[in-house]
Amino acid sequence: MARDLSAYREVAIESFDDDGTVRVRPVVGQAYHPLLRVQCSRVLVTDYPVGTRFLVHAKLTDRLGGPPFLYVYHGDPIVVLSRAETKKFLAEFRRGRI
Repeated sequence: MARDLSAYREVAIESFDDDGTVRVRPVVGQAYHPLLRVQCSRVLVTDYPVGTRFLVHAKLTDRLGGPPFLYVYHGDPIVVLSRAETKKFLAEFRRGRI
């Protein structure tokens, strides 16, 4: 079954240290709250330093009525964002809002 690409949107995410565990969250300044969990490839937390920012295609979902989370398909290419690229992406996001 093919993925419904219309359900996915570009989201900037970053890795962070959560009491010794590396996790991933949305970058502040987007439609998603930074406390929202992100399910993504383990490579993003094992192969890159804490604090690395990525541009991903994600969709908001839940698992059988559980809490909502962002799902990132593990087969998508990994795009690392610099601080300047993150700032530019967030500025474009704000301009595109209604």
